[in-house]
Amino acid sequence: MKNIGVRGIRPATVGVALAAVSVAVSACTFSGEPDDGGAAQTGATGRPDARTTAALHAVEKATDGAGSARVSSSSVMGDLLSMRTTGTLGWAGEPVGRLSLTYTGGELAESMRALNSSSMEARLLPDAYYAKVGDKFAAQMHGKHWIKYAYDDLADLPGGSGTYLKDQLRSTAPIQPVKLLLASGDARRAGTETVRGERTTHYSGTVDVEALADSALKEQLVQAGVTTETVDIWVNDRNLLVKKVEQGELSSGRMSSTAYYSAYGVKMAVEAPAAGDTADFKDLMGNSGASSVPSG
Repeated sequence: MKNIGVRGIRPATVGVALAAVSVAVSACTFSGEPDDGGAAQTGATGRPDARTTAALHAVEKATDGAGSARVSSSSVMGDLLSMRTTGTLGWAGEPVGRLSLTYTGGELAESMRALNSSSMEARLLPDAYYAKVGDKFAAQMHGKHWIKYAYDDLADLPGGSGTYLKDQLRSTAPIQPVKLLLASGDARRAGTETVRGERTTHYSGTVDVEALADSALKEQLVQAGVTTETVDIWVNDRNLLVKKVEQGELSSGRMSSTAYYSAYGVKMAVEAPAAGDTADFKDLMGNSGASSVPSG
């Protein structure tokens, strides 16, 4: 690709948008690869009882079949960022999504506010995701308001962080909390509750990352800086998540995320922004700056 020679753009500045959206997606989905349908992997503490295991696998199957949902979430990622997110996510076939992010605190929020971007729109498409920036940020990109992050370009980032980000951004189904419960060896039925007018069953568990037997899942959590985590989900009578709460410890501090899901099966229509209003991440970074992009 040709370097467009944008002056004044620093790798860390472009990386702020990348890190912010990756945090938002993880808060909505805590992304992971779809379950392979095999037996649940468990940690050192044992295995959930058969009834709970069967119920959680039913949630995985129903979620996968639903294909899309509306989501609203609030999250805190240590000192890095706190935010609110709303939008729609689709996972029937290729992953797509449209999210609106509002930053409420943390280091990344301060960086974005300095660029007059206290909120952001993000679009996830099968080959890339797009982050919309404010006018002050856009002024450093010849007036272009969108940054395109091609997943293949992210995978080329050094140190393995790019591959992790690529996988994270392409996994839009909210299946990971269920996988974490199955892998924890501590999953249990915690009663019934009404959540936003729906009668739900509550499942809860605690994850010790070091004790996980599922090596792929363990690697994902270690890459994200997670050491311990508690997971709670609330499931309706159609075996679909209505709410999930995750709390844990990151290398950067305390993590918490609460998300609500509704309108499963909602129609999805996500298009790439106009090419003339879009700058390419790889062009902005040139050939030497990509290693400084934060991974979220």
